[in-house]
Amino acid sequence: MTRRSVSKRAALVTAAAVAAMGTVAVGVSVAGPKAPAKPTTTQVTTLFDGWNAALQTGDPEKVADLYANDAVLLPTVSNKVRTDRAGIVDYFEHFLANKPVGKKIQSHVNVLDSDSAIDTGVYEFTLTDHDTGEKRVVEARYTYEYEKRDGKWLIVNHHSSAMPES
Repeated sequence: MTRRSVSKRAALVTAAAVAAMGTVAVGVSVAGPKAPAKPTTTQVTTLFDGWNAALQTGDPEKVADLYANDAVLLPTVSNKVRTDRAGIVDYFEHFLANKPVGKKIQSHVNVLDSDSAIDTGVYEFTLTDHDTGEKRVVEARYTYEYEKRDGKWLIVNHHSSAMPES
């Protein structure tokens, strides 16, 4: 092989390598970063378990920590719509006096995207009268709308109402 043919061959190999690298680079830029995974239905339904566990602490601040700062709470045993942390804490100060223990009866989850989901259905609460110790069960409809904010799942909308036929 002559020096000239070696130079030509090296130039061709270099050109092919540059073209291949350009193709790979274009493929990477078109694909972009991998989209975050959507939560599973099970992951969404277990968010209720964390909320119910917060109720068991008896601390309204811990329960309110599970709500976004701009959350809306339409509570079961109050006619007042709660639209800020102070209102949510106030509601749970009163509700927690009944030592509520929640249990889902029926759940339907709709995962909207990697950062938002809705859980709606029917749950029941066993409540204990703080004066008599008598227990009663209240069945209610619920909707929780969750959003992932700064890596943490928060309740942004919570509606709960006693079943009309109960």
